[in-house]
Amino acid sequence: MLGFLNLVSQWLAIRRFSFLLSIFYASAVLAAPTNTRPSYHVMSERKWMSDPQRPFFLGNEWHLYYLYNSNYDISNPSSGGTEWYHITSTDMVHWTRRDIALEKYKPNPASGIILGDIETSSAVVDINNTAGFGRNAIVAIVTPMADGVQQQSLFYSTDNGYSFIPYAGNPVMPNPSPSTKPAFRDPKVFWDSKEGHWVMSLAEGHKIGFYTSTDLKTWAYVSEFKPENAGVDLGTLECPELYQIYLDGESTKRTWILAMGANGYRYNRTTGTAYWTGKWDGNGFTATESFPRWMDDGPEFYATFSWGNPDNRYSSRYAIAWMNNWEYTASLPYYGDFAGQQSLVREVKLKTINGSPTLVSVPIGGYDDIVTSSKSLSEKTITTDPASASLPSDTEQGAYIIRATISKNDGDEGNEVRFVFKSDGTFSTTVGYDFVRSQACLVRDSLPSARLQGCRSRNAGHDGGIFDHGRDEDALAYAFQNGIHMVASDPHSRGIGCYRDER
Repeated sequence: MLGFLNLVSQWLAIRRFSFLLSIFYASAVLAAPTNTRPSYHVMSERKWMSDPQRPFFLGNEWHLYYLYNSNYDISNPSSGGTEWYHITSTDMVHWTRRDIALEKYKPNPASGIILGDIETSSAVVDINNTAGFGRNAIVAIVTPMADGVQQQSLFYSTDNGYSFIPYAGNPVMPNPSPSTKPAFRDPKVFWDSKEGHWVMSLAEGHKIGFYTSTDLKTWAYVSEFKPENAGVDLGTLECPELYQIYLDGESTKRTWILAMGANGYRYNRTTGTAYWTGKWDGNGFTATESFPRWMDDGPEFYATFSWGNPDNRYSSRYAIAWMNNWEYTASLPYYGDFAGQQSLVREVKLKTINGSPTLVSVPIGGYDDIVTSSKSLSEKTITTDPASASLPSDTEQGAYIIRATISKNDGDEGNEVRFVFKSDGTFSTTVGYDFVRSQACLVRDSLPSARLQGCRSRNAGHDGGIFDHGRDEDALAYAFQNGIHMVASDPHSRGIGCYRDER
């Protein structure tokens, strides 16, 4: 359980640079010194996990699957194949491990149908029995890959998603060019009630293909979306997703979003989740802008899945992503016979920022419910010396939450304020705000395995103020500000400091 430190609003004098600061702190029991296992993230009990699969709500609980490799080899992370591991939750904070629901491919299957290794896909609750497996059957459209050829197959469950049966007619979507083995993967399926059919978005290299079906078995191609300069700017596209959401919470401004995993190197980023706003006419997507926006500003938010809020379908969505990066995952420390984790579940909304529709996200409110105690921080004077404003030693207990509201008054000196997380002299993670550039910045220093030193910044969109929502566990640090930055940190370094920059 977490403790909670309520740092009441107060003025912190930084020579002539003052801030109104309100911070909340939470702590958990100190983990073993060598433990990098987060306290509140979805992760496997052991071995490898990667992409989450879109959850569904059935039987008063959420059902989530993730790609799991029990034969994980740190020297070759992509080897060994994956299967779907099943977990459930009533609040999307506390998850219960169930078991493997969709098994790895086995050579010489009894059915005689060679499918291949299971990759990222999606499952739906077939409430109208369109596929003929029974009302409320769980139908998964899955990408298996054999000998480098990707195609789509169907699996169904009649026990609420605890186990799946392969459809006898697999594959339901053979690869159109098996000799050249093009990308043909990651189907995301939803029911279009207006058109009365299922819609699939499929990653096809440098474009997204759209298909429709009335029974989840027979699919017809209808159109494609190819981002401008896709191959050069975004690399191979993966994990596409098409959905609707209200803009600024207004039902008259229902907007379509097409999101996908992409390489952001041409945008001074790494891999991440790109998205476009636009219109869907039942058969095709038309973007309102030529180039993408990005759902997250950190390097570890990939293979994103979002799903509707059952209490208010279009006002907001939930989202979860694989918290890792293929660029350096093989170089990360491999502790305790486990590797990989999912992000915290977020609530996502579409808001107008600087005149443009922008996806923003914060952790769901359920994470606040694990808070159990509070403390207060006395007023401090902050100088350019980080040691002048270290926060309570309780931060050494592992997981905690900090919230800060910072404002600069006319005439105050100094341009930037920084929070330094888990600094021990050799490693630090810094969250800062630059009042001149109106930018929030996150720096991950001295972590060679991640190779992402230097500032990762974003425009804050505020007139001299910022709301930082930081969460830190035994191995991870976040900074939220109209979106999110995420970093991995070193479990051996602990403590927090706050200081001002002279610039």
